[in-house]
Amino acid sequence: MERMSGPYFIRGSVSLPEAELMWRFSRSSGPGGQHVNTSDSQVELRFDLGRTEALPEVWKARALERLASRLVGGVVTVRASEHRSQWRNRETAAVRLTALLAEATAPPPKPRRATKIPRGINERRLREKKARAETKRGRTGRDW
Repeated sequence: MERMSGPYFIRGSVSLPEAELMWRFSRSSGPGGQHVNTSDSQVELRFDLGRTEALPEVWKARALERLASRLVGGVVTVRASEHRSQWRNRETAAVRLTALLAEATAPPPKPRRATKIPRGINERRLREKKARAETKRGRTGRDW
């Protein structure tokens, strides 16, 4: 059997250790041929986020907070079954998990700095509003 294309890097030099990944295989649903009833091509990849030592503590806390709704006992689960090959489903699940963790561990965006609207822009807006109102007022049929 070929080797997986790991290690799976989350961001920078931080990667998921192969030893902490739990794989489970089962039969995919949906149409297929004679091969479908014998192959376990659906992949379920589980990663224990609560007990991992691979992530820095700050990242881990951030991920636990952001993924709280997806976690079951501190474990995040990803499924893949869109390919007919178990191998490609394994790759897809691993890529999905790393993308999910990369997004969950990303630093929060910088807060927006409130800025004042320039006077010229405000004046132009009011001028255009007045001109539009005049145009509409000119359409009334009072002088007929």
